[in-house]
Amino acid sequence: MKQLIECVPNISEGRDTDKINAIAAEAETVEGVKLLDIDPGKSTNRTVITFVGEPEPVIEAAFRLIKKAAELIDMRKHSGAHPRMGATDVCPLIPVSAISMEETAEYARKLGERVGKELGIPGYFYEHAAREPKRKNLAYCRQGEYEGLDKLAKPEWKPDFGPAAFNDQVKKTGATAISARDFLVAYNINLNTTSVRRANSVAFDIREAGRIKREGNPITGKVVTGPDGEPERIPGSLKAVKGIGWYIEEYGIAQLSLNLTDINVTPVHKAFDEACERARERGIRVTGSEIVGLMPLRCLTEAADYFLKKQRRSLGIPESEKVKIAVKSLGLDDLAPFDPEKKVIEYMIRDTSTRKLADLSLTAFAEKAASESPAPGGGSVSAYCGVLAAAMGTMVANLSAHKRGWDDRWETFSEYAEKGQALSEELLKATDDDTAAFNKIMEAFGMPKDTAAEQEARKQAIAAATRHAAEVPLRIAKLAYDTFDLCRAMAEKGNPNSVTDAGVGALCARAAVKGAVMNVRVNLADFEDREFVEKTLAEADELDRAADKAEREVTEAVALALK
Repeated sequence: MKQLIECVPNISEGRDTDKINAIAAEAETVEGVKLLDIDPGKSTNRTVITFVGEPEPVIEAAFRLIKKAAELIDMRKHSGAHPRMGATDVCPLIPVSAISMEETAEYARKLGERVGKELGIPGYFYEHAAREPKRKNLAYCRQGEYEGLDKLAKPEWKPDFGPAAFNDQVKKTGATAISARDFLVAYNINLNTTSVRRANSVAFDIREAGRIKREGNPITGKVVTGPDGEPERIPGSLKAVKGIGWYIEEYGIAQLSLNLTDINVTPVHKAFDEACERARERGIRVTGSEIVGLMPLRCLTEAADYFLKKQRRSLGIPESEKVKIAVKSLGLDDLAPFDPEKKVIEYMIRDTSTRKLADLSLTAFAEKAASESPAPGGGSVSAYCGVLAAAMGTMVANLSAHKRGWDDRWETFSEYAEKGQALSEELLKATDDDTAAFNKIMEAFGMPKDTAAEQEARKQAIAAATRHAAEVPLRIAKLAYDTFDLCRAMAEKGNPNSVTDAGVGALCARAAVKGAVMNVRVNLADFEDREFVEKTLAEADELDRAADKAEREVTEAVALALK
């Protein structure tokens, strides 16, 4: 699995489209880096740029972007609603796959050292890249913002990289903060007010840092200080949340601008609901929200589950439906259309160069199966029969969860539906896995065999591909067999009006198991590893017999229910 990191530089330009595009385009000059998103804000005069790739290409792309921003942005002329201190204000690196936070932090430090040395731009390492505890907090590093960068010359504010002076060049470029951090969701919540003061009040109610404690009047009263002389604070209600209130002129409303720094602690839906409650207490209504930049898919699916549970509705529905529910529940389309394909990181980085069987329509799948090509063949069709089996059981579970008078049983049926949905997704993926396994065999047989070494390599490749080509349909048979439990439960306990659908699911499951077993047998017909063949065929034969028995049990339950 490739190491992947995401980079999310925030540049101090949100109005000049030509400059923004020129700076963002630098990311795409590096091979292997994919530019995912450009999200400008006019009022903040700030743009969030997102790209992803393997570590070395990503930090090269980040360096080029920081260099271009320094050339095109003059911080002496910059103003905006968002705190900032440099042309590239922040440049965080986020581990995506197969890379640790510690490794990502090393790449962040490598990038910072180069920025300071080659570009003469000073800055600080924060979050997991920080070299001292107090600099872990971005707000601390950015204290005083651009206007306070004369602090660079002070010993306690010596930058982690670059010149320790507010010289003529730094007056133009400002300073940059570079980090390695967890996935941060920049999340704005829309309010039906134009008052920044009231928006700030709600933000202070919510954010972890809360508000400064005062004697008497909470606004004008004397600040209460602790034994260390520092102001005491009244903590907010949510952990791992930073936030302020601001007015967005282009929308004509005030917003809560929140950074969710750990979505495992405070997910999007929890922040939204808490904002709704705290705003209501202050006579304000939340009208919706917006995501700045990209978000992980689980932000939406977890939000959908949260709201579905509140409605006492089944969670066993397709991912696409969950996304729609989350968008509506969070009001993500309040200010502008919300396109998940452009806002969800998993959707942005998935490979769309080849069309998968799972993406085809029923007609297209059938036509492809009927073509002269040997793949997709019986294994893929068996997997799809399994998909239909799981779908039938899931449908009955969902209908049962919503049945009038069965409200006290909705969670039980929701659990069945979730299991069915998970099986359906695994089997749908397996339609392509079986075709890929067949293609691997063809590739192995097509390897050169002129020399003894080539012949041995070809022999080993054929053996490995054949073993895999048997393992894939065996896994399909196991997954399809697991759908019998769902269909049986729905035939016996589910909505009586849909009992025959459970029966149809069992028939599809039987076809899926027996078809997959046939593919196991044919793929092992001439395989030389007899121990593997005997073990695999014994397992396949047992599944074959068990499928006959399970199908009879379900269809008998259906017949009994129809009497």
